[in-house]
Amino acid sequence: MTEETTPTNTLAFSGPFRAGDRVQLTGPKGRMNTITLKPGEKFHTERGYIAHDDVIGQPDGSVVANSTGALHLALRPLLKDFVMSMPRGAAIVYPKDAAAILAKADIFPGATVVEAGVGSGALSLWLLRSIGPEGRLASFERRQEFADIAMGNVAGFLGYRPTNFDITVGDLADALPAIFPHGAVDRVVLDMLAPWEPLEEVAQALKPGGVLLCYVATVTQLSRVAEAIRDTGHFTHPDADETMVRGWHVEGLAVRPDHRMVGHTGFLITARRLAPGAELPELKRRASKKSFSDEDVELWTPGALGERGKSAKILRKKAREAQRIADARLEAEVAADADADRVEAPGGTDAADPEKAP
Repeated sequence: MTEETTPTNTLAFSGPFRAGDRVQLTGPKGRMNTITLKPGEKFHTERGYIAHDDVIGQPDGSVVANSTGALHLALRPLLKDFVMSMPRGAAIVYPKDAAAILAKADIFPGATVVEAGVGSGALSLWLLRSIGPEGRLASFERRQEFADIAMGNVAGFLGYRPTNFDITVGDLADALPAIFPHGAVDRVVLDMLAPWEPLEEVAQALKPGGVLLCYVATVTQLSRVAEAIRDTGHFTHPDADETMVRGWHVEGLAVRPDHRMVGHTGFLITARRLAPGAELPELKRRASKKSFSDEDVELWTPGALGERGKSAKILRKKAREAQRIADARLEAEVAADADADRVEAPGGTDAADPEKAP
């Protein structure tokens, strides 16, 4: 089931649990586990097991008991839950940053969006939900392993392979001009190590007024991409910020901040495409160090910051895991569509079988 399809089952994200669905189980101590439902299988914990068949057919939000009587809450994962538990090849864009990206880049239904790189597909899922079926998401990724993991995760969550989503394996600067003519793209989101490299090609693809958003992890990356955006002369002055989320413990009168919080994950920097030939007025600001040496460039390089990548073996394992989740979900959708066809046939299920029809 690798062909692209379109959604046909409106119950993909609601209704009773079905074989192939992802289910989030929360135990008595608040520990969460996400599983794919398969008839006849069991989910084992340190304190008993839960039979998948006991969950299949139950409504979303049910409470089920394991073999020792311990109660577990069964919920269909929200998108934010899915991306936090899905197989990963590269680090994901956290939900707090994805929400800010959708707002700051002004992702709208029907938009044509370019994304690079695709990573594990977390941001792709948020973008696809925002652009809707009338939009188009063109993602670019340098590594085939990451592309495989991302496509598996997208199909695993949606239950189908969207026709308005494609991943091109290759360098964005080389591939983008061959796919999009000048001024054909509404939004560009760059989540890559060196987003300053393809800025000329991005500027050519963006419509006047279109939004460029870069997601970078370090201060040195932020500095370099901001100056590179200014130096192109094609964009407005860049705007940068970060999002931090602090949860709160609320129980009766015991109200206080949580001991742990999601702090820095990355910086967001945005700018808008100027009209061709337009010159941006200079801002009056204090002088700063804009020139840089070869030594500065080396410090700007993410590899010099000690970032560690995953081995090819681990990436292949994650790709297989994502594909298994996708296959289970796709098979469930096909089975649901077949059941719906039999129910809709005149005379019930027998009428759908020519040999049993009167």
